[in-house]
Amino acid sequence: MATYLLAIDQGTTSSRAILFDRKLAVVASAQKEFPQHFPASGWVEHDPEDIWSTTLAVCRAALRKAGATAPEIAAIGITNQRETTLVWDRATGKPIHNAIVWQDRRVADACEKLKQAGHEPLVQGRTGLVIDAYFSGLKAAWILDHVRGARVKAERGELCFGTVDSFLLWRLTGGAVHATDVTNASRTMLFDIHKGAWDEELCRLIGVPMAMLPDVKECVADFGTAEAKLFGKPIAIKGVAGDQQAATVGQACFAPGMAKSTYGTGCFALLNTGATPVASTNKLLTTIAYQIGGERAYALEGSIFIAGAAVQWLRDGLRIIRKAAETGPLAAEADPKQRVYLVPAFVGLGAPHWDSEARGAMFGLTRNSGPAEFARAALESVCFQTLDLIAAMKSDWHAAADAETVLRVDGGMVASDWTMQRLADILAAPVDRPTMLETTALGAGYLAGLGAGVCPEPARFAKSWKRDTRFKPKMKTPEREAAIAGWRDAVRRTLSD
Repeated sequence: MATYLLAIDQGTTSSRAILFDRKLAVVASAQKEFPQHFPASGWVEHDPEDIWSTTLAVCRAALRKAGATAPEIAAIGITNQRETTLVWDRATGKPIHNAIVWQDRRVADACEKLKQAGHEPLVQGRTGLVIDAYFSGLKAAWILDHVRGARVKAERGELCFGTVDSFLLWRLTGGAVHATDVTNASRTMLFDIHKGAWDEELCRLIGVPMAMLPDVKECVADFGTAEAKLFGKPIAIKGVAGDQQAATVGQACFAPGMAKSTYGTGCFALLNTGATPVASTNKLLTTIAYQIGGERAYALEGSIFIAGAAVQWLRDGLRIIRKAAETGPLAAEADPKQRVYLVPAFVGLGAPHWDSEARGAMFGLTRNSGPAEFARAALESVCFQTLDLIAAMKSDWHAAADAETVLRVDGGMVASDWTMQRLADILAAPVDRPTMLETTALGAGYLAGLGAGVCPEPARFAKSWKRDTRFKPKMKTPEREAAIAGWRDAVRRTLSD
């Protein structure tokens, strides 16, 4: 009987593999970083071969650490950085251009043209997305327009388009499978989230031939088999989901009204709205949370571009800390009488503003402001931005407006007790940190296990979720309200319009 599940977690700066046992406990893991490339201002790329080689290396390393062999793996699950875009040759499997990363802004002008032409209602109505350079479709169109002969080849069906999951599936299966799942498809601006299918009109509008699109499957499905030459024996691939949706599954947010927030380089909050897609009037995204057993669940999503990256800025830009773990204790030393705010719009502001022209700013500095106040402002900026997302979600979905908010959190930043306590204080709501912090990989592992028949259905899996710490709000209401008022004034001063 197969003993293990292999989760591939392919991220923005590294690739990771985690081997779980049948009870979803971590047995072994491996991680390998790879470089990002910045060929021009606002451009961010990855070498696809780096994505593939590091993914393969960490899978083999995790198996080696556990002393496991391919026949002992029940299934592989894949989760990935979502909107990063690749185009490769169907015959050779070789990419025709570097991967264009989700952070890349090169198609911002094309987005503006679509908006000026009045297409945003069409795009938002069918895809649930705002028109923004963040999403995959326009990145693929850019590659076709800037690689000689690519558009003609794409029209003939000789090229494949895909997000990172699709590329990994292609490589793992030796080119036998060109597929994606509904969560990744829903981030392309090409996919009708109501019909659950690629949209021909949107493909024409954005300039992506349908001949190059992958098949779309549920999150739990037969995604083919990893070739025997990779791991010694074939291994079935049974689960795929974009990273934020995988974290939603890993956090067992299966019931409408449940919310999770992941704090990595950026922050991504998802609120499960059940079988009904909720259209946002606050510039949130309507997206597919997961689709399992024919049942599709939707979510409202808020995206914060800078979360952990603000701590990296303190370390690498200002050099006031040597490692991220120092930030919380330093913030605790800040003068409580100083109200210093960082609006971390280093690459614009995400939801609920979507202002790509906004740039970062500090407010409230005095002669006495120092490293401690900067550290507090950086960590608080994440808390305030989360508050803005939760407030927008409650405004958009009245079913959540009167319900108690309990936020399940994960990601690197949640290790900081100071930050999580301040988050609870700013939200005036409990914040739950689970015992299992690797929720993204856990979601991928669970989806694979569900597909392989070794993991229980979602309702039973949800009962296995365990809380490590609940942070309860302690801040007095007048102090909280004054802090929030100062934040909102700082944001207003930062917005480009």
